[in-house]
Amino acid sequence: MKSYRAEVVGSLLRPDYLKRARLDVAADRISIKQFKKIEDRAVDEAIALQQSSGLDIVTDGEMRRSGFAGPLIDYFEGFESLGLETVRWHTRGRELIHLPVPFTVTGKLHRRRSLAAEEFTYARARAQLPLKVTLPSPLVLGLAWSPVFSVEAYPDPFDLFTDAATILRDEIAELASLGCEYIQIDAPEVACLVDPMTRCEVYEARGISSERLVREGVDLLNELADAPGVTFAIHLCRGNNAGHWMSEGGYEVISKQVFGRLTNYSILMLEYDDERSGSFAALADVPSDKIVVLGLISTKTDELEATETLTSRFEQASRYFPREQLAISTQCGFASVAAGNPIQPATQAAKLRLVAELAGRLFG
Repeated sequence: MKSYRAEVVGSLLRPDYLKRARLDVAADRISIKQFKKIEDRAVDEAIALQQSSGLDIVTDGEMRRSGFAGPLIDYFEGFESLGLETVRWHTRGRELIHLPVPFTVTGKLHRRRSLAAEEFTYARARAQLPLKVTLPSPLVLGLAWSPVFSVEAYPDPFDLFTDAATILRDEIAELASLGCEYIQIDAPEVACLVDPMTRCEVYEARGISSERLVREGVDLLNELADAPGVTFAIHLCRGNNAGHWMSEGGYEVISKQVFGRLTNYSILMLEYDDERSGSFAALADVPSDKIVVLGLISTKTDELEATETLTSRFEQASRYFPREQLAISTQCGFASVAAGNPIQPATQAAKLRLVAELAGRLFG
């Protein structure tokens, strides 16, 4: 199993010129061809930034997506932008706010084309380092399932997840056929279940069983990770929306139920940037054949972490899981939604360098 010590989660801050271009193409002020050239420029810059930072692996920065779930939303039928449903989020000031869900499932899912294939084939020709593709978990569509507006198409939300998983399996097969060797599934909804309030308010109150999510849902995720020659990672964080988070609490709430069921994943990417993440004790529940990527460096704050503090936290983690099977990354992407987190581009670059420098210090 290939191990990358200095890892990257996925998304990078979208440059302002790309944000403007997305508005311009939507308003027909520029052509699709012009927009694609602007996207290409942003991807080129994202790859160059990661390579110059000293990371061991790169992504395309998710520049072509409206958000991290783009491969399940951006080129699909079955969604409407109703803006009637909201989900609560925590702010850095420890307040709770309710933000609208941008898309609601109102019909059966149908894919018009593959976004991930476009991302990979373009980035493959430009990356000098190993290239990773990120895909969203099918369970992430739980936030887009409405007990009012979605039930005609999907009376049971797990039927929606099954349809989404079928589509993602096709995406994975296509990526594998194009030469992709590393795929990461982003599954924040699983780790968000560590918080009883999230279980109750976000899922149970809307008719989605949290117990089914950690059983049937996790099994569905495990079935995704099946393609010859492809290494699979799963990223489990507590939500990331412009620096806000959905849940807080330690992985030990779900670790015994979840970690052992993810048999097809070689790599677990776990969020451990601050007190929201709880202790490292849950690492003792990770099967011995895995790599664990510790997300020690925050993408939610513009402050740069001290190397000594990060080293200390790494040493704490290594008491529960073998250090030779650990790696380092940021705790999440820098722009899970297109607006991005409240971080300056210069700080983003500094944090990516810090990932590489810390990995070099710890592993040589």
